[in-house]
Amino acid sequence: MDNAGEEEEDYMSDAFINSLKDVRPGVPVPRTVRQSYQKEEKQKESNLKNRQKSLKEVEKEKRDTVLNEALTNENKGFAMLQKMGYKMGQSLGKKGDGIVEPIPLNIKTGRSGIGHEEMKKRKAEETLENYRRKIQISKQAEARAADDFRSRIRSKRDEQKLEGDLRRSQRACLQLDEQKGVSCPREPWYWPALDPQEDDEESDEDEDEVKNEELTTLEKLQILTSYLRGEHFYCIWCGTAYQDQEDIDSNCPGDTSEDHD
Repeated sequence: MDNAGEEEEDYMSDAFINSLKDVRPGVPVPRTVRQSYQKEEKQKESNLKNRQKSLKEVEKEKRDTVLNEALTNENKGFAMLQKMGYKMGQSLGKKGDGIVEPIPLNIKTGRSGIGHEEMKKRKAEETLENYRRKIQISKQAEARAADDFRSRIRSKRDEQKLEGDLRRSQRACLQLDEQKGVSCPREPWYWPALDPQEDDEESDEDEDEVKNEELTTLEKLQILTSYLRGEHFYCIWCGTAYQDQEDIDSNCPGDTSEDHD
């Protein structure tokens, strides 16, 4: 046969592979041929990377070799130092307190600009510092919130205690005044309000007079306990009516709740 004498086409030849690059879109390519072409391209890329890597290594080795070699008299700078009395291994300087080893040479191999690494380091430090500052601010805010919460709770408890002491003082004042035949308290709030409706009516009548003279719970308590001690020689925290002023001054710890703790 005529075709028997023809040579089979070598699918791995450069001529055949190069011809694949000019194949029109849509023309089918055998799978084995396509895989062979891709494998060859990957091999070329791998060889190129290895070659570039080896070139860098060779350059580094040459550079390290030159830098590690000791200077000889052929070096003009070293020859000048020897003429001025310098000896190998001796420190520099008039007093011999300078450096012994040469200043190291740092070779820049990257493509970034000068100062790029320093800028990256500075930005990283700034980022870390900002993060630490945020954490510190957050902790301070949490501490302030906790302090405010405890302060509010403490204030609420203190106010409740003051109100309880004032009610006790009002009841004691009512009882002691009635024992002395007093029919009307010195101030309306000296006695507890027995009828809320009556108390509201009296408050409405005197509203214009006391509107600008409203007392706090603490101020009412101080005034009322002072009245009880001076008029009846009575201390609400001791729960005792003393004989006279000398007796209460001698035996009562004081005129405040803290004095009785």
